Amino acid sequence: MRKSLGEIELRSGEKLECFLEPDLSAAEFVDVLVRSTLSERRPVDKPEVIEGMLRNAALIVTARNTAGLLVGVSRAITDFSYCTYLSDLAVDITYQRSGAGGELVRRTHQAAGLQTMLVLLAAPAAREYYGKIGMTKHESAWIFPRT
Repeated sequence: MRKSLGEIELRSGEKLECFLEPDLSAAEFVDVLVRSTLSERRPVDKPEVIEGMLRNAALIVTARNTAGLLVGVSRAITDFSYCTYLSDLAVDITYQRSGAGGELVRRTHQAAGLQTMLVLLAAPAAREYYGKIGMTKHESAWIFPRT
């Protein structure tokens, strides 16, 4: 069930509606991943993985235009107390540089609780973006890669 988080006013003056959307469909998610170019780094050809990504996320925050088209999504895992991992931020390429992505990050952090530390791994093309929206770069991330 979708819950409104209010409007996002873009730099252009256009407005988007923001939602908590835990039941986002895999088809809509994949569609916005493709329109954002994030699909190049996500398993869009594996429906069972996409379903698992959606159903096991703690927070899915979406942005929709006035026609109802999904134009942005933020997907996060959180304990709502200490840490929030922002695993996906996808914004339709026609809405990039409009303020939509920063608002999705901000509203995701609010929904998780501002007492949590919001953490993410930036896509190569977005490494400079997150500093522009006020995030602090951290030099000591360590991972076990997927097998």
